[in-house]
Amino acid sequence: MSDVRSYETYQGVFSGYDLKPGFLDEVFSPEGKVFPHYNLVLDQFKQFTTEDFNELNELAKVSFFNQGVTFAVYSDKARGVERIFPFDLFPRIISASDWDHLERGVIQRNLAINLFIQDIYNKKQILRDGIVPAELIFSSSHYAKAMLGINPVGNIYNHISGTDLIKHSDGQYYVLEDNVRCPSGVSYVLSNREAMKKTLFNLFRKHDVLSVQDYPQQLLSIMQSVAPNSDNEPTCVVLTPGVYNSAYYEHSFLALTMGIPLVEGRDLFVDHNFVYMKTIYGPQRVDVIYRRIDDLFLDPLAFKADSVLGIPGILGAYREGNVSLLNAPGTGAADDKAVYSYVPEIIKYYLGEDPILNNVHTYRCELDHDYSYVLEHMEELVVKPVDESGGYGILVGSNSTREQREELKKVIAANRRKYIAQPIMSLSLHSTFIEKENKFEGRHIDLRTYTLLGKDKQYVLKGGLSRVALTKGSLVVNSSQGGGSKDTWVLAK
Repeated sequence: MSDVRSYETYQGVFSGYDLKPGFLDEVFSPEGKVFPHYNLVLDQFKQFTTEDFNELNELAKVSFFNQGVTFAVYSDKARGVERIFPFDLFPRIISASDWDHLERGVIQRNLAINLFIQDIYNKKQILRDGIVPAELIFSSSHYAKAMLGINPVGNIYNHISGTDLIKHSDGQYYVLEDNVRCPSGVSYVLSNREAMKKTLFNLFRKHDVLSVQDYPQQLLSIMQSVAPNSDNEPTCVVLTPGVYNSAYYEHSFLALTMGIPLVEGRDLFVDHNFVYMKTIYGPQRVDVIYRRIDDLFLDPLAFKADSVLGIPGILGAYREGNVSLLNAPGTGAADDKAVYSYVPEIIKYYLGEDPILNNVHTYRCELDHDYSYVLEHMEELVVKPVDESGGYGILVGSNSTREQREELKKVIAANRRKYIAQPIMSLSLHSTFIEKENKFEGRHIDLRTYTLLGKDKQYVLKGGLSRVALTKGSLVVNSSQGGGSKDTWVLAK
């Protein structure tokens, strides 16, 4: 007989757990039975009283505080105020078979996107063949004319990609959006695992969970693989805008764990199309730069002329093949949310394969038919600007007021190219400890996976960042909008 258990047998922090009809709960079946791969976790948690769990929760916060795991929200009135990243101790568990499907899907997707980026800055064949509308690409605010004709080492443009996925009520995973400009959050994946091990170590002894700790060395290996000069050990650096950036913790964390310098624009200079780092021993040539600076501020000679964050002349050095930039400038033209709707066709065009992962149906407001539909059905849709990140500018129709929808309609009418809409997807729910309620409740969750592409190298982090919408009923999981995260466990085969 199979070992099937019900949440009703669990009291304490799970007392009164509410299953929501119409949504997939990843821990409990619609009948309230515990899915088998969560049995050991529930067995551990049922031993805790509310007071026990609050104490463990505080221990996790101390772990994050000691690690310096913080983030800032740009809307904070007190600029530079740092917060401890919200973290939930109940892990999300993904089976080996599910992960195999996801891993193959994100590799396929990001290989195709890489070929697409190379094409739109060179032959533009996919545009000539009418698979993707040329005006859609050329009107993108992230299309960088300065990248025309540039072929980086290994022909890799999106070295680091973040693919956001949701699990729908039908049990299938869907890609929500692609992030190939400068995807963030991977440091929280590693910090989450560290906090879990310190707080609930016994759980790891009962599960065969794949490690995430090799990510920094895998990233360094990817960086070294695309170095322009392979004769010597390349000098690699992480380029940050500085301490006031919301993701500065991640920049410093990755530089430290890879064992390479963390630099700002003022630490680098270009001479005769080579990039150098200022050191106490004199100038040192730099071969590979993992940049966490937006295109616009990267080179004042090529982009924003008054930028003080970048390095004058660095794009010229890049064009000459004397330095590698991760990710390449101009990749944002491929993660435009309007271009997202064409990714299944992009996969078929370049790889000759059917997409492994599903897209969410997308309405492009610049198209008359789609525009009319969005205006008439806004209450049933999620409306997004095509070029924003962090959850900014999103309107969830079902959670909006009539006044908000009418105002947004005016904004869309003024710039239809900037907006898309998607059906309100039934993001899966996951048991999450809610401090103010002192118990577990179901909260909506998504997953950001991290794919690395190098010269003849591919790697997908075995897990990813499971982000949780901590506000009851909210579908917006971004930390900048009040979301938190969970440790993501991928079980070994």
